Amino acid sequence: MSELADEEERQPTIEDLAEALRQIEVGQFLLSTVSTLASLAFGKIEQGELSQAKAAIDAIGALLPVLEAQVEGDLVRDFERALANLRVAYADAAAKPPAD
Repeated sequence: MSELADEEERQPTIEDLAEALRQIEVGQFLLSTVSTLASLAFGKIEQGELSQAKAAIDAIGALLPVLEAQVEGDLVRDFERALANLRVAYADAAAKPPAD
């Protein structure tokens, strides 16, 4: 078996994962988390899962003030606009009568 094949089969250890976590910048992690939550929220609104969408929207609202101190202002403003759009989309979806 080649050395490359051995490396591909090797599963990461707890130590490998811990080292990877130590190298992650909190700001970048928060940025990724907020981005993922925004995508989830839009998807949940489209699916009519409004309680799930609201949880994601609320989480974004809670994380944005923390994110402000971690990343450049333009990125935060982009997510503030996305949050505003999500809130409007949520309100529109919540105002629609349920489908029969």
